[in-house]
Amino acid sequence: QVQLVESGGGLVQPGGSLRLSCGTSRSVFRTYDMAWYRQAPGKQRELVADISSSETTNYADSVKGRFTISRDNAKNTVYLQMNSLKPEDTAVYYCAAQRLGSHAYDYWGQGTQVTVSS
Repeated sequence: QVQLVESGGGLVQPGGSLRLSCGTSRSVFRTYDMAWYRQAPGKQRELVADISSSETTNYADSVKGRFTISRDNAKNTVYLQMNSLKPEDTAVYYCAAQRLGSHAYDYWGQGTQVTVSS
């Protein structure tokens, strides 16, 4: 079983920045595709960004140019740098991991709240 532990959420004013982190103790982390999802109240969970084991990245249109996903395999950690935050970015953000050969995200973190408000 893989445990994903997220951190870095909080309250920030519009235009501000936050960096989310998601770590695991598993050394096979480097073989996983990783992603950040978010779910706002009353809305479906949506993909924010993903990064493959070869570090190919993909972003939702709503965050392109503002968010950056990255990974540090030496630290078994994936990051989501969020800049120019907007109130509509308010959501619970979840980290997810997909094993090599899997067709879905197999492991999920507990979620971290991001609130963008003045």
